[in-house]
Amino acid sequence: MGAHILVVEDEEKLARFVELELVHEGYQVTKASNGRDALRIASENKFDLILLDIILPELNGLEVLRRLEREHPTPVILLTARDSVMDKVAGLDAGAVDYVTKPFAIEELLARIRAALKNHSGSKIPAAAAQEGTLCWGPLTLSIPRHQVLFEGHEITLTNREFHMLQILLENQDIVLSRDTLLEKVCGYEYVGETNVIDVYIRYLRSKIDDVYQVKMIQTVRGVGYVIKSFAS
Repeated sequence: MGAHILVVEDEEKLARFVELELVHEGYQVTKASNGRDALRIASENKFDLILLDIILPELNGLEVLRRLEREHPTPVILLTARDSVMDKVAGLDAGAVDYVTKPFAIEELLARIRAALKNHSGSKIPAAAAQEGTLCWGPLTLSIPRHQVLFEGHEITLTNREFHMLQILLENQDIVLSRDTLLEKVCGYEYVGETNVIDVYIRYLRSKIDDVYQVKMIQTVRGVGYVIKSFAS
């Protein structure tokens, strides 16, 4: 039997089309047409992946995603008609592993499903995040086991993806990482989304670290990517 996928989509024709394509590919499919039914079905069954529309009746997709992340963690790919970077970042921060913007080609959706299933067959946390240790840059320390960042003893509150982004940059000090590389490392699989999502996360990190403490930790290498250079006192 193939992987069991929950399709949460209120557009009946689209949901049926996706169902037929997934069944043809050998997947098992269960459908839900609103947010509350999706939560109930997810709590009563074990799924390998959930395709989740953002705009749903009764309970919107982002709220469904947040509750699933707390109660029934399962890889989620968002289906969204919203194509702004901020909407996509909100979905990723809420726990989604990927997103597909409507209208989409079924081949693209199937490719993203295969990538998500392959890379979430075990832990959903990127391998680097599972390593124990402390990373330092001058007055800043990042503790992996504690999932904590301190600057001169003051704690900095970061989302999971901001934390992983900072961790990857600190683990690769003096190495310029491209946006594509950061997407792959932070998301934990071969990500095929838009690289400007990385720019948004870098902006968030700078607003919480560089701007607050008047440092220039994260540097832009124009046309290439980002780097944290070794701390110079």
